[in-house]
Amino acid sequence: MSKIRSIVSVIILAGSATAVSALDVLPKKAPAPADNPTTAAKVELGRILFHDPRLSSTGTVSCASCHNTMLGGEDNRPNSMGVNGQTGGRSAPTVWNAAFNAVQFWDGRAASLEEQAAGPVTNPIEMGMKSWDDVVARLQSIKGYQKLFTRAFGVNSISKDTATKAIAAYERTLITPNSPYDKYAKGNKYALTDQQQRGLKKAIEIGCVNCHSGPAFNGAGTFRKFPLIDNAYLEKQYSLSDDKGLFEVTGKSGDENYFKVPTLRNVALTAPYFHNGSVATLEKAVKVMATVQLGIDLSDEDTADIVAFLNALTGKFPKQKMPTLPGTPGTTFN
Repeated sequence: MSKIRSIVSVIILAGSATAVSALDVLPKKAPAPADNPTTAAKVELGRILFHDPRLSSTGTVSCASCHNTMLGGEDNRPNSMGVNGQTGGRSAPTVWNAAFNAVQFWDGRAASLEEQAAGPVTNPIEMGMKSWDDVVARLQSIKGYQKLFTRAFGVNSISKDTATKAIAAYERTLITPNSPYDKYAKGNKYALTDQQQRGLKKAIEIGCVNCHSGPAFNGAGTFRKFPLIDNAYLEKQYSLSDDKGLFEVTGKSGDENYFKVPTLRNVALTAPYFHNGSVATLEKAVKVMATVQLGIDLSDEDTADIVAFLNALTGKFPKQKMPTLPGTPGTTFN
């Protein structure tokens, strides 16, 4: 019971009822660090920067290109596409509820949203800018940004630090509360269907929540080895262990194939699945996880129940308004 206390307070095996704690409800507001308190001006600036493709070398790729807030917070591609049609080796994680991750990126190499926001802009495959000095120079050349940065941070404040803080402030507003599961956790026993309740119970019984724990179902930033159990058949199909995960950051023996536990919030909307986007459907992803993480050959019926429960983790998406980007009348941004 102690292993899953953070997600489930008590399981009542009376009929199909499963009682969960109200503490498992997704918070409606994310905490901000002391050096970057959330303000409306920062959020507005961050929203504009997040959607501006001029932060890329070709002017074609924005943060939103890979993290589409009109969908599931990513791009539904096995591997995201960056400048000049380049693709990396990993599937974009969702930006929805990313504020509740203790670390960012699949390999956890960023400790905060601010640090994460800095990375893709100068990644040669993703947004392709040569340096943040070039990014700052471009932003300074766009008159409308001077006013936006002044409003958010003060005069002459355009910098890497303020730009990433603004993007992070916006991302902390991307929270999806009030899912059917949240309503159920708050005491509405009708919020989940019978099948979804069976799926929740099965996910607890077989150990899914040992990793996917907490209100965000993400293990509060823990790392887990994936795949844990060798399976030559699935490895040949999906190449699950080719990417060494955390090891590629630390270089330490023993860190091979360790990845940040991803959130299960809105997972029904984020196909394809896993770090390499190799599995096309949620049903197949559940079966693969049961095999390579838990050593279980999950039946079709149990798989369907768990998938039904995972659909109950789709929350209410805050309405997103597409921003008007600061213009450069009579010239280009170059």
